Amino acid sequence: MVSSKKKLVVLAVGGNSLILDSKHQTVRDQYDACLQTCQHVVRLLDAGYRVVLTHGNGPQVGFIMRRSELSAHELHMVPMDSCGADTQGAIGYQIQQAIYNGTLGRSKPIQVVTVVTQVLVDANDPAFSNPSKPIGSFMDQKLAESRRQSEGWHIVEDAGRGYRRVVASPKPKEIIEIEAVRQLVNNDFLVVAVGGGGIPVIKQPDGKLTGADAVIDKDLASSLLARNLGADILLISTAVEKVCLNYGKPDEKPLDRMTLAQAKKYIAEGHFAKGSMLPKIQAIVAFIEGGGQMAIVTNPPNLTRAVNGETGTTIVP
Repeated sequence: MVSSKKKLVVLAVGGNSLILDSKHQTVRDQYDACLQTCQHVVRLLDAGYRVVLTHGNGPQVGFIMRRSELSAHELHMVPMDSCGADTQGAIGYQIQQAIYNGTLGRSKPIQVVTVVTQVLVDANDPAFSNPSKPIGSFMDQKLAESRRQSEGWHIVEDAGRGYRRVVASPKPKEIIEIEAVRQLVNNDFLVVAVGGGGIPVIKQPDGKLTGADAVIDKDLASSLLARNLGADILLISTAVEKVCLNYGKPDEKPLDRMTLAQAKKYIAEGHFAKGSMLPKIQAIVAFIEGGGQMAIVTNPPNLTRAVNGETGTTIVP
């Protein structure tokens, strides 16, 4: 068993961090990007933290769905829940290999385990009648409108970055494999869990689970995981070093620190974009309200500096 003195960090990494740009989207490209991110994760481990790693999967699910569309004349379409399971396995494999390869030669190898994770959602969640979760690649307006008409997709403009398909995004209620994750963490494994927010499942009247055609927000699922594990820090890795008020405007203001009350106030004032920073701050609010003592938002190169209080935006009760 590991020492209880080692702080536990639940680190949420965005799925877009595996896509460098539109010209570098292959599996090999994604592995190279994953290797860069994992180097920062290893630094956290070397600094004395236990880590549970979560990740997004939006672009990767989009690739699977696009392949399904192109091969529909020969093969069956892949259901949304299976897309989630596929990406959990594939991205988890890349993380495991990247950390193994990045730490060769050490006297004590870092043990990494990916848990293909189911997350319970409510069949009556209003999200099923109001799709809102962006998935897949960005599209220009012309292509988006074409998909809307030909496929019946729900399409939204995403924080000024283009157009994306949206699907139902029900709230995570329970992590089915939580005890397995807890046991692995307690035995000094680096665990990859709730990838892509987890595979959404619904409990039937007889108690059996069935997959749902939906996507769970990765940050909300990471927040639930952090609360379930009693994590010391919820660390959300994103594209910016610090959370900003008036982001992208002349009066942009980076934030070093926020209290829970301030975070709620800034949400109410509309400072955070719906498809970008807003779900991250909402996830942090849920973590702090659930007993968490510290959450941090920063970018991958600054993960260790951020947990040491040198940069990033820290949110406290």
